[in-house]
Order: sequence, then C-alpha cells, then structure tokens
Amino acid sequence: MSDQLLGAARHVADVAAAHAAEVDKLARFPSEAMAAMRAVKLLSAPVPKDMGGGGCSMRTLGLLCSEVATGCGSSGMVLAMHYSQLACVVHHGMSSAFFGRYLQRLVAKQYLLASITSEVGTYGNTRSSICASELRDGGRFQLNKQATAGSYCEHADAILVTCRRAADAAANDQVLALLQRGDYELTTTTAWDTLGMRGTCSPGFSLRASAPSEQILPGSFADSAAQSMVPYSHILWSSVWHGIAIAAAACAGNFVRNEARKKPGTLPHSAVRLAELSADLQVMRRNWLSVADEFDALKCSSTGLDELLSMGWALKLNNLKICSSMAASRLVHQALQITGVSGYRNDSPYSVARCYRDVLSASVMISNDRILEQNANMLLIFRGEAPGV
Repeated sequence: MSDQLLGAARHVADVAAAHAAEVDKLARFPSEAMAAMRAVKLLSAPVPKDMGGGGCSMRTLGLLCSEVATGCGSSGMVLAMHYSQLACVVHHGMSSAFFGRYLQRLVAKQYLLASITSEVGTYGNTRSSICASELRDGGRFQLNKQATAGSYCEHADAILVTCRRAADAAANDQVLALLQRGDYELTTTTAWDTLGMRGTCSPGFSLRASAPSEQILPGSFADSAAQSMVPYSHILWSSVWHGIAIAAAACAGNFVRNEARKKPGTLPHSAVRLAELSADLQVMRRNWLSVADEFDALKCSSTGLDELLSMGWALKLNNLKICSSMAASRLVHQALQITGVSGYRNDSPYSVARCYRDVLSASVMISNDRILEQNANMLLIFRGEAPGV
C-alpha cells in the first residue's frame, strides 16, 4: 500500500506542478491537486487499514507530503495540515462511536480536514482559548471564535476547532471540536495576499457554530496536541519544506547540466556548488526522517504515548522545526546562487522564485523566535540530555 501511495503521490505532484503557477498568481486553492489526491485516496493514508485507510507510518506520510510539495508547495502543505488534523481523530477519537463512523465516511468520501487553532487575543498561543464550548438543550454545543487565520477552511469538508471545555473553564483547559459542513458559518475578516504559500488560502475568520456534543473529541487538547498535532505538524511540515528544496535543487541541476552541454569536457564552476547542495539536501532529509522513524518506533512501544508528553520530546520536535525551516531556506538560496539571474527570473525554466517565496514561510509559520523562547524556558529546568546538544 505504501509503494502504491508513493506512486500516486508522484502523479499528484505532476498535476500540482501543472497548475502551481496559476495557484500562486491568483492565491487560489489548488483544486486540481486536491481532486487528484481524492482520486488516489491520498487523504485517508493515516487511517488504519482495518477501517479502509492506508495505515501509513509517519515516515511514509512525510514522503507523500514531500513528493507532492516538489510540484507545488501549497498543495504539499495542505496535505500535511490535513494529516495533522486527521491524526488527532485517529489517535484520540477511537473510543467514540461517532468518530469511528466518521473515519469510515472520510475514507469513502475522502474528506478534507482543516483547523482553526489561532484566536484573536491569544497572541499566537494555541494552548490558550478565549472562546468556549457552551452546552445547549438537545445535547448540542455552540461556540463563536474570532480566528487570526484558518488555512483552506472555505474548501474543507470539516474543521477541527480549539475552544475552552466550558464557559467557566480555564483558558488552557481546551478541547478539540469537529465541525462539519452545515455546523458552522464563516465570515472572512482579513485578506490572504502573501509573499508565498498563497494557495493555502489562510485568511482570518469569524466562526459561529452549533453541533452535537458527540463531535467533541474525547480527552483534552493538551494531550492531542502533544501526542499527535505537534509531532505530525513539525515532522510533516519539515518534509514539505524538504520537498520545496528538492524542487529548487532540480532547477539548479537542470541549469548546470545545460551549462555542461555548452562546453563538453569542461566542468562548469556551478557544478561544485551543485555537489554541495546535494550533500546539504541529504542532511536535511536524514534529519526529518530520523525523527519520523523515532516517532514510529514510539507509537509501537507500551510507553510511547507517555514519552511524547515529555519535555525531551517537546525539545526534539521544536528543534526539528527550527532546523528544517532554516535549512530549507538556505538550500533554496543555494539553488538560486547556482542558477543566478536565470533562477531569479519568473519566466525562466530554471526559476526558483516560487520555491523561494514559499519556503520563507517556514520560519514565520509558528515563529521560530517563539519556539526558541519556549526551548530556552524548558532548558532552564530540563535535566535530561537535550536533543541536539
């Protein structure tokens, strides 16, 4: 199944690449790539095989996202964000009859899941909510949320939303609620006219929702975040950034080979830089793959879920996000130095312009500075071996 899905992801990457320029120019959702993902059942890859899904490991999911991102960074990022939301349902909703049935429908219909974890007034702190789940008659709840951003929410089949457990709950006593089409109304409050990742369509929203209480994921968001949402996000985002770097390196490689054909028997000076880029690209790949493999091993151990709640793993995942975001930007810049003005031009077959703009989002998509501040606070009290130190 994994090999089959990887082959399917290459097809999706081709479809995504054919429309990437227009998606970027118009800042529109990559609908063609999404249709291709649905056709090959890529959206249910994390769902267990006994429920009809792909049963894919983190390693395989990362390879799928990376492959799609070589064709279009926005398409790869949408897939990665979908997987991070779906992981929360798969790993934390199986004790609920509703979520069990929902996963079966998702496999059949290839639903796309979005999320709203940001909120006006929390200043980027996703582990704090102002809005609350308020119980109403008939076993329903309602919530109103002012979100600073909501990626591709208008194009999704459902949205996972963070909120306080109840009106009198503390700001960090959060749950995750699944809202299906018909459960909510979205009002756009800001525009999405950005430097890169334009196809993720992530403006701010005002959300008003009412849904059955069974659609609140069992347990706390704190556990869902630490054990699923954060590891899937940081590892899969890293794989997407790696895919974008691969695309830029491919442009650089084509440029160098074209230069070599002009002077047979002479090694272009840019070929040495290409060799350096290849080595650095390998290091980045091994970094996110090694964390993905560690995560997969943990999921198979009896104490794995508890370890994911540890400070050591929080540091490891934060370090991966920071290092991958910095490495990807550096690698695309290396590709630009190889291609020169040909890579700088938008109308060149060697252009890395879109890759460059897309990958710059990596350090500001959950700010590296904010993560480094979290790490600094943890390292003041962490007594184990700090990952990477």
